[in-house]
Amino acid sequence: MERLSETKISSNNKTQETVQSLLDLATKDNVNRTPPSTYIVPSTIRNLRPSCFSPRVVSIGPLHREDMNLREFERRKISYLTSLVSRTNSPGEETLPSCVEKAYASMDKIKACYIWTKKYDDDEIAKMMVLDACFILGFILQVQEKKNWVTQVVIYDLVLLENQIPFFFLELMFRCTISKFEPHVSLVEFLKPVLDHLNFFVGHIDFQNISTDTIPHILGLLHECYKPRVDNISSGTLSSTIRSAVDLDRAGVHFRPKENPKWLMEMEVNIHRYPFFFWSWSKTTLKMPVLKMHHFSELVLRNLIAYEQFRRSSKYITSYIVAMDMLVNTQEDVAMLIDSEVLVNYMSSNEEAANMINNISKEVACQDFFYGEQWNTLNKYCNSYWPKHLARMRRTYFSSPWNMIALVAGITLFALTVVQTFFTIKPIGSNN
Repeated sequence: MERLSETKISSNNKTQETVQSLLDLATKDNVNRTPPSTYIVPSTIRNLRPSCFSPRVVSIGPLHREDMNLREFERRKISYLTSLVSRTNSPGEETLPSCVEKAYASMDKIKACYIWTKKYDDDEIAKMMVLDACFILGFILQVQEKKNWVTQVVIYDLVLLENQIPFFFLELMFRCTISKFEPHVSLVEFLKPVLDHLNFFVGHIDFQNISTDTIPHILGLLHECYKPRVDNISSGTLSSTIRSAVDLDRAGVHFRPKENPKWLMEMEVNIHRYPFFFWSWSKTTLKMPVLKMHHFSELVLRNLIAYEQFRRSSKYITSYIVAMDMLVNTQEDVAMLIDSEVLVNYMSSNEEAANMINNISKEVACQDFFYGEQWNTLNKYCNSYWPKHLARMRRTYFSSPWNMIALVAGITLFALTVVQTFFTIKPIGSNN
């Protein structure tokens, strides 16, 4: 009986300890309710293309600080810092202490921005933040002056999800340094050369009316640039797929660059009243942004998509790349889009570009799809009588040169047979 009583007491104690532990975790979560803005990319996404998420030259922030391959560049950051400080109107003895003071004053806010994989004391964090922020600002000052291979790679290191510095702190350092000698330039305007370089569309990014209040870092700012500036852009769940670019072309759909879009990734479908007339002026047209494909396009797109998977904001980039994945199945689809001037391919082959587009959207959830209306319109058009039969005829008789030769040969043979039959029934010179 005593043993039973002791067992019950022990069980109650363990229950209370577990409950208290859960309460402590809940209290801690309430204290630090703001979610981090710099995340660790999940292995399911990282393993698809590890090189797209790891810095090649420079580490920013704490997550890749211990990478031995990046240690050499750490010493070079000092030269960017000293060069930046020397350009301010204030003496260096005033500028640098002011930067460090702001780091200590923002320490709690800085710590809340990261998932810390290693413990750093406040002195190390302050030094890290000031050095990295001043390096970024000093580097961008030199971007237009020196565009060599290292410069290109560093720019792409600055957009990696795991390689970010809090935007609010970058702005504090900007006011302590750049604003001293360029007082009329905002941080967003200052970052414009980098953002233009990262843009994967032909055309200019819209920097107007961008609020930096909720921008977490440079990658978040780039994502904000692709956000629609109008309120009537609707989204929904992905409920239907679409034919590939080649199949749409066989059904009579033209592809054209979208001029004066409401937002940079807008697509528009123009359906003509008489779709069975297949002259160019009457063809159904899918107008879309002109995509630039090069070896770093995948890096930018993958990090923007990974960023969207963590944020509660609408998933514009994910939606766009899912739409492109439907349009592109093979290198023939890429060739079709290139010929239509809606894709520019800087890669070694069309097959490589097709594989890149097909692989980017793997292991990604598309909760918001912004092209559902356009896809439904195209599907309705392609399933109507004339486009459906035209596509079948072109697929059967015009899909390859050999099919076309066989068709011409068949028509010729049929015509000769008809002529031969006619003259057999009615010989030449016959009066009847």
